[in-house]
Amino acid sequence: MLKKKYSNFIFILIMGFGMSLFMTLIITYINTGMDNQYVQRFFKAWSVSLPIAIITSLVVGPPTKKFVDKITN
Repeated sequence: MLKKKYSNFIFILIMGFGMSLFMTLIITYINTGMDNQYVQRFFKAWSVSLPIAIITSLVVGPPTKKFVDKITN
């Protein structure tokens, strides 16, 4: 089992992974449609979007959590 102190980091990684996966699947389909090359186009786009999503989540996640904690009870 992983230590509790890593929970925010793990959450950010899983959310970045999941969001980039589903967004890339949908946006690739909307932009190019479904054909024999869809999977290749998806993986090419995801190879770019996944690192961007993870880095963005790592940068934006902690200040957002602090802000939300501040404005909620």
